[in-house]
Order: sequence, then structure tokens, then C-alpha cells
Amino acid sequence: MSVINNFTLLMKKLKYLLFLLLIGIIGTAIYVAVQPNDFKVTRSHTIPAPTAVVFNNVVDFKNWEFWSSWVETNPELQITLSEETEGLNALLSWQVKDDKGSIKTTEITKNTLVKQQLQFGDYPPSEVLWEFDSSADGSTQVSWTVSAKDLPFDYKFYTVFSGDLEEEIGGHLERSLKNLDSVVVHSMKVYSVKIDGVTEYGGGFYMYKTTSATGVNMSDIMDEQYHAVLSYMTNQSIAQTGKPFTIYHSRDSSRNEFIMSQAIPVQNKVVVTGNSAVLCGYMPKIRVLKATLKGDYRYLPEAWETVQNYLNENYMERSDVLPFEIYQNDPKNVPNPADWITEIYFPIK
Repeated sequence: MSVINNFTLLMKKLKYLLFLLLIGIIGTAIYVAVQPNDFKVTRSHTIPAPTAVVFNNVVDFKNWEFWSSWVETNPELQITLSEETEGLNALLSWQVKDDKGSIKTTEITKNTLVKQQLQFGDYPPSEVLWEFDSSADGSTQVSWTVSAKDLPFDYKFYTVFSGDLEEEIGGHLERSLKNLDSVVVHSMKVYSVKIDGVTEYGGGFYMYKTTSATGVNMSDIMDEQYHAVLSYMTNQSIAQTGKPFTIYHSRDSSRNEFIMSQAIPVQNKVVVTGNSAVLCGYMPKIRVLKATLKGDYRYLPEAWETVQNYLNENYMERSDVLPFEIYQNDPKNVPNPADWITEIYFPIK
């Protein structure tokens, strides 16, 4: 009799537990069902770099592994890139254990925005939006948004028990943007100085304007000088035949003072009349020691010092022709200073 009573009591408790479990399941289902059917997470960060430099880094998937927080926190993550890593339809796919996903570029407005579609497993795709805003001080505000609509029940169930999406996704966006900041700023500081050796420079005619400057205002003055020379050439219908260059009449690096001429090659001798500050000069064919700086112009003093040391170490004697530097690309068209190329020519006997 006692055994029957105990069994009856056990069955009652079991029914009670099953009832509580059923209530819990129903309650959980209701709680999950009433969760929002969409989400939107946005984070912004200001990077001290030109917009084009930041944009070019983001739009090319081959750069993502260097700053993505998801890659940083998942060392086992395997990344696969499409043949074209930037531009429309560029694709980045990943897999870690049994989880896999992809992100595809769907829209691009140069230096302004990038839209992408994020696919994680079998869940519906999410939308990714990058926005880039230039600031007057030369920095760039980057805004990164991840959003999704019409979330299915199983996705909402996953998010309920995996933690707050705003906190989880937002944390990754914040960390990735800080990493992007470091990567971009570092990329602009990369430079190299190479001694190319002794060669010949062909010489020729050039239009020029002479001035003095200090290292502090040198960049602004050079811009004004080239603008004056180009304006004169345009008004006189004189064609440019080569890259702009600077001739140094004197260089006092210790005092940061320079006397220089900004020059632009032309085909023939130009007879300048009136009181024009823009004149025509001629450089003969000369023997030179050539060096190349790839990087920001602020490294030019170091490049010139490298040239001078090489001259001294190899007992090379300077000729009467003034040294000069040629700018092989225009910073207006090449946003990253690390890609600027300056050739240094030191005339020797």
C-alpha cells in the first residue's frame, strides 16, 4: 500500500513539473515572439586621415583581416576572398568550426558610402552601411551600421539567449573602428629612401618662380608658387612637358630655411616680357646622383641627408648645377602620403 501511495505522489509531482515546464515553454515562446522583428546598430569614429585613404581601405576586402574585431577574437577564422576584392559584387566569406557567413558589396559612392549584404548561416541577410564624412581639419568621421528586418522566430530565440545585440555587435563595431584607425594612420607613415645611383638627367627649358620659405610654411608656399607658374603658362598658352620640380638655391636644414624655385618643364625657350615674376630657365644635360623617396614629403630632410652622406662616403664632388627634386605624382590624385614619389637629383662632376 505504501508503494502505491509513493508512486501516486511521484506521478502527481511529475505532472506538476511537466505542467510548470509547459508553462515555461509557452512563456518563453511568447517572450521571444514579442521581441522586435528588426534591429539596427550604429557606431561612429573619427580617424585623423583623408577620407579617400579611409574609404580605400574599407572598400577593399583584402584589408579587413588587419582590423576586423571578429578576426581578432577568432584566430581560427578562415577567410576566403573573391577574385576581385573591391568594387561591386566583391565578396568576403568566412568559416569558423560549423559557423559560416559572407559579406558582399552591393553599392558604392566613392568616398561617401558603401552598402553591403551580410549573410550569417541560414539566417536572413542583414544590411551593412558605411558612411564617410570629411572634416575641415582633414580627418574623417566613419559611421558603420548593421541592420536587419523581418527576423524569424529562431533568430530571435538565438538572440534572446546569446545576449544583447546592441552590446555584442556594437562592441565589435567599436573595436574594429579603433583598429581601422590604427591601421590607416600607420599606413600613412610608411616611407622608404633609396639611392638609385649615378645617372644622367636630360635637362631642358622650364618656367619657374623663386622664393624663400621655412619648413613650417613650405607646403603652402610651394602650392602658391606652382599655381602662379601654371597660371602664367595657361595665359600664354604654354604647354607643360614634364613633372613639376623644385630647384634648391640654398638649403639650411638646421635653421629650416630654404631659397628655392618651383619649376615646370616646357618644350622651348620662352621670352618673358614685362615685370613677370615667372621666368624661363634652362638646365643642361648633367650627371647626377639620383635617390627616390616613397612617402610623405615630411621625410624629405632625411632623404636629402641620406644623399649627402652617400656623396661624402663615396667622395663625390658636387657640380655647379643646383640640386633639385621631381614630384612623380600629385597628392591631389594620390590621397595616401605613403604612395607619394619624389626623385632627388644631386648634380655631380
